[in-house]
Amino acid sequence: MESAIAQAIQLKYQPVALLWSDEKPADAMQFAEGKWGCVMWLVVHAAKGKPAVADKKTFGCFGGGVGLGFGNQYKNFPGGEEGFCCFLSCGNAGREGGMETAEKIKPFLTKESHDNFLYGERYIKSPELVEKFVRSLPLMEIPSKYVVFRPLSDIDPTREKPQSVIFFVNPDQLSALTVLANYGRGDNENVIIPYAAGCQTIGIYPYREAQSKNPRAVVGLTDLSARVYVRKQLGDSHFMTFTAPFALFEEMEQDVPGSFLERHTWQSLLHENK
Repeated sequence: MESAIAQAIQLKYQPVALLWSDEKPADAMQFAEGKWGCVMWLVVHAAKGKPAVADKKTFGCFGGGVGLGFGNQYKNFPGGEEGFCCFLSCGNAGREGGMETAEKIKPFLTKESHDNFLYGERYIKSPELVEKFVRSLPLMEIPSKYVVFRPLSDIDPTREKPQSVIFFVNPDQLSALTVLANYGRGDNENVIIPYAAGCQTIGIYPYREAQSKNPRAVVGLTDLSARVYVRKQLGDSHFMTFTAPFALFEEMEQDVPGSFLERHTWQSLLHENK
């Protein structure tokens, strides 16, 4: 499937189709069971032209399991959900049993990860607020075994329907996609930026939006840790993600002809970026 949007905004990397499936591509990249990895690496792999896949045993990290729709994996975090709430905020060093847990998991962590477990990533002010954050997430269990990431160009829409389409975009391209998502709607709040992990903004938030009558797009990579990991893969610090539930993607594709994307303002921005 070719994308008029991708051509009009001149993407550097391919749009990525996210699918639910009970089968996985034979040549797909997949994390080893129980091994740490960032889900965003799977998305980048597909953006570079190769399929990737995850299931309940190979989602890379607890947040990734949550983000892809494999339930509340924070319950399985070292120290349980309480341990995660401390990890994302003030750390586990002062929590009862926290030091002992940290010592047990130390051989499996990098120095930085171990430090974060003990003293916190500090992304949310307190463990109590992290608990509220978790409760506000659109947690879900997808009805299929696998989440598959494939280059959109490999998709035959007559045979399979993606859940969503993910774009890696620079600021100008993000602006263009935001305009396009609102172009045919008659209102102006059709793109959201939730505070969430990078994988959650390409997974469970678009899943939730797909269930609505007028699904909105979700901007991601505001996750600082994911930005560090993606930068290592793409070699560029300017990318954000823009994820459109498939119904919205199809709507946006149809709106490209005759839109601002053919006019001089957008064309001038394209010219400046060359």
